Amino acid sequence: MNPPDAATRPRLLVLASTFPGRDDDGTPAFVRDLAVEMAEVFDTLVLVPRVPGAPTREVVSGVRVLRFPYFPRRWEDLADGAIIENLRARRSRWIQVPAFVLAEALAARRAARRFRPDVVHAHWIVPQGLVATLVGQAVPRLVTTHGGDLYALDTPVLRKLKAWVARRAGHITVVNEQMAETVRALGGDHLPVSVEPMGAALPPGTPREPVTADGPCRLLFVGRLVEKKGVGVLLDALRAMAPGTVTLTIVGDGPLRAPLERQATGLPVTFAGQLGRTQVRDAYAAADVVVVPSVPAASGDQDGLPVVLLEAMSTGLPVIASNLPGLNEAVADGDSGLLVPPGDEDRLRQAIARLAGDPTVRARLGAAAAERAREYSITAVGARYRDILLRLAGDGGRSLPAQHGGR
Repeated sequence: MNPPDAATRPRLLVLASTFPGRDDDGTPAFVRDLAVEMAEVFDTLVLVPRVPGAPTREVVSGVRVLRFPYFPRRWEDLADGAIIENLRARRSRWIQVPAFVLAEALAARRAARRFRPDVVHAHWIVPQGLVATLVGQAVPRLVTTHGGDLYALDTPVLRKLKAWVARRAGHITVVNEQMAETVRALGGDHLPVSVEPMGAALPPGTPREPVTADGPCRLLFVGRLVEKKGVGVLLDALRAMAPGTVTLTIVGDGPLRAPLERQATGLPVTFAGQLGRTQVRDAYAAADVVVVPSVPAASGDQDGLPVVLLEAMSTGLPVIASNLPGLNEAVADGDSGLLVPPGDEDRLRQAIARLAGDPTVRARLGAAAAERAREYSITAVGARYRDILLRLAGDGGRSLPAQHGGR
């Protein structure tokens, strides 16, 4: 599909709750990356909640960003990081939820009236998909679920709300096949659902160091320090390994950092904290293996397909990942990485030992991972999303065929 003429660019309104407040602030940037890709074709406005240190209005690589307030600034911290994990970390934050939804609805209504979008892209079924459905029923809508909203928000009331949103969307995208089945179970087999993972985008950084057998194998974990990331399982696996075999750098922060630091006592583990994107790119360059030991959380939440996994693969790093939906769609076991049962510290230890002891296997898996990751590049993913959004904008919101997909 050819891009529209600049004089008739369609208008895209993006609703999301996670968006970097500053360059390199460590916030996951997949919504921003995709919006920048969309700005090549669309006049793009992103509406997101206010976070500390971020301007109320700005333009990022051709994308207009508007941040709405939702609570008195002194206590406004629900959207500073991951909303679901923030609620688990401090239950008093639930008082901010009604204010957040109302403020987002009012802000979206104002944006719709002033900006007059041709199409809306709502990231997460709840609350953004709900808000988009309530305030912009006449505007075609693409709803994208990333995992937590589908897996963890699973009360009877929320299931009914999600089904209501799904049945009224012009199209729904998910990041793995299991999530597609879950969405269809919510709203019916007729729903126009396709699997479209977020894309990996990294700025140029330090070149990858050559694979050698010298010294311990350098493991890297990147992600929020929350239950579903499985860092505790990784630390238990390391404790059973011979001294001097590996080192581990943990990049990220979150509510479990303090207990994980206590658990890591005596292990060759460095907690680097939350790093900006350029620093993370350098961390990939200095690593030998990236470990993604995700597990289903007690709440039912689990990773859909972490962008970190795709980023690591795109740099030519071999990965060890849990055999969960989404992760096992990106990683072919024994070809572009190794898969282990989630929560199985012994199998995880064996996989780490295998790669730590064989740089030739690491090099082979890393090369295959880089090739596989091309399908998940932000350029490739952006092209598929542009196609979906242009079709929605052009047909007035009539549903796309359910078989439209990313791979």
